[in-house]
Amino acid sequence: MDFHLRDKVAIVTGATANIGRAVALDLSAEGAKVVAVGRDAEAGARLVADCKDCGAGEAIFIAADMLDPASPAKILEAAEALGPVEVLVNNIGGNVDQGFFVDSDPAKWMADIDLNFGTVLRMTHAVLPGMVERKSGAIVNVGSTAALVGDYMLPVYSAAKGAVHSFTIVLAKEVGQHGVRVNAVAPYATIPTDPAQLSKGSRFNPENGMFSKGAASVREEDRAIRQRRTFVGKPFASSDEISGLITFLASNRASFITGQVYPVDGGALL
Repeated sequence: MDFHLRDKVAIVTGATANIGRAVALDLSAEGAKVVAVGRDAEAGARLVADCKDCGAGEAIFIAADMLDPASPAKILEAAEALGPVEVLVNNIGGNVDQGFFVDSDPAKWMADIDLNFGTVLRMTHAVLPGMVERKSGAIVNVGSTAALVGDYMLPVYSAAKGAVHSFTIVLAKEVGQHGVRVNAVAPYATIPTDPAQLSKGSRFNPENGMFSKGAASVREEDRAIRQRRTFVGKPFASSDEISGLITFLASNRASFITGQVYPVDGGALL
């Protein structure tokens, strides 16, 4: 199926691992000009080579920390050297801390909020004027099922992803009259399709210990509360099972879809 993305410039944040990497490769396979954003230059170089092998019209890597307010302008400038930006995938996100809210450190709240929501606001704010002026564009935000049901022991992360969902809906109302569509995908538990391609900063990288540290403090009662089951024969999605929907929503094949939040959960929320 032709998604009509050939030679369209697409920015993907958090592109060096997991869902972002899969999205960049899917867009490349459709012939898009991919602007991959991340912090790990080594992983970025690997991704660019793989994007070109997949058939990208062009592929470049921009080393940028999305927590830096100056980064969106830098990214946009590099992207526009390839042409007008038609697609933005706001994929950057993750949890800075986990545990019960009563025990949380207020100094860490804003880190979770800024990583998951502030980055979406800033990157969208940079790209949107050009889309509005050209009356063309598609924005896909990566939310989470945590925003729909609340991930146990991830209260601030869940709330921040809820903000991403709400922002998606209201922005779609604002910019639809300008030919710009805005949607979101809410993944459940997702693991990298190719663990060998993890970037240094990925929370899935064992060296960062994000999940092992949290697991050590979880009691059996808490583990039972967190437990969910899927109905598709496996507990997790691979990243390329999420990226296909994102690529579709970014394409003209989804031209009548806007303001929607799509859970991809294997039935876990049933």
